[in-house]
Amino acid sequence: MPFIVIRYLPALLVLASGLSYGSAADARTIAHTAIGAAVFCKQQLHGKMLARTELIFGLSQANGDILSEQTFQHFVDTEITPRFPAGLTVLAAKGQFRASTGGTIIQEASKVVLLLYPFSNKSNQAIEQIRKAYKNSFQQMSVLLRIDGRSCVSF
Repeated sequence: MPFIVIRYLPALLVLASGLSYGSAADARTIAHTAIGAAVFCKQQLHGKMLARTELIFGLSQANGDILSEQTFQHFVDTEITPRFPAGLTVLAAKGQFRASTGGTIIQEASKVVLLLYPFSNKSNQAIEQIRKAYKNSFQQMSVLLRIDGRSCVSF
């Protein structure tokens, strides 16, 4: 079995690194690597490949108020859970970014929502609806970050 581990380990490393390639040959390599990673995930780790999205929500509002735990939980309950009822994880975080004017570093409390799901156009649209709802509900310019990848998941 060590041969399989060595053979598919590069596939997992490429997927985990999130590298981006431009040529058709690179795209074929990634496709082959992704297939190898899925096989390794299923056969060796007894898991399955799922899409993974991390959404980072800043809690500071334009008027200077900070969203309360209860307000954010209400948003999770009404906007995220109905779209991803199988489950999710919410983590408390503290982020920082450089302001577009003046270059000042701004720090703010944040929430990270981790979603694992079978990828589909419907799920992608659901994530975009969540982002839009947050921007509209709390006068945010954006959901600070959306990070997508694939993960080998075993429950």
